[in-house]
Amino acid sequence: MTDRLETDRLILRPWDEADAEYLYNYAKDDRVGPIAGWPVHTSVENSREIIRDVLSREGTYAVVLKETMLPVGSIGLMAGKDSNLNIPDTEAEIGYWIGVPYWGQGLIPEAARELIRYSFEELHMEKLWCGYFDGNEKSRRSQEKCGFLYHHTNENIHWELMNDTRTEHITCMTKKQWEKTNTQRVKAEL
Repeated sequence: MTDRLETDRLILRPWDEADAEYLYNYAKDDRVGPIAGWPVHTSVENSREIIRDVLSREGTYAVVLKETMLPVGSIGLMAGKDSNLNIPDTEAEIGYWIGVPYWGQGLIPEAARELIRYSFEELHMEKLWCGYFDGNEKSRRSQEKCGFLYHHTNENIHWELMNDTRTEHITCMTKKQWEKTNTQRVKAEL
């Protein structure tokens, strides 16, 4: 996997322990982690541990604003066995979150579209998956904007990170669907 991807407004790059303070500023907000399935961060040191133990995995990127060069969220690609969805190595799951001050600016769809392009064109994935928990309408809308289509719902699943029971809605996109959407977008721009 690549170390860096770029869009008009964003750089997607690996997390660094030096990002811990910025991560904590967004991850301490209880409107961010719990709805995405992870606990609120309790300190800068807790965020540093999360960077070391979770966010440093290959395929996980800090979403960095070019304007400030600071991370404001995270996006990751979990292929095959690294996904929670029991998928083959030719498929991957995308997960993401963004800090509250950046909600509604289209940054996650922008980052996701680049990760989708990279997954299909350079990693040669056949299908991508995404999911959101019941009530997370912002995540549902982001997935729709990127072209993900509803696939199925998992009800009453025990979510270990939060030690609770949730309903998860799963969406997906095939490479053929993505290619068709891209062809239509290019034609519309001409």
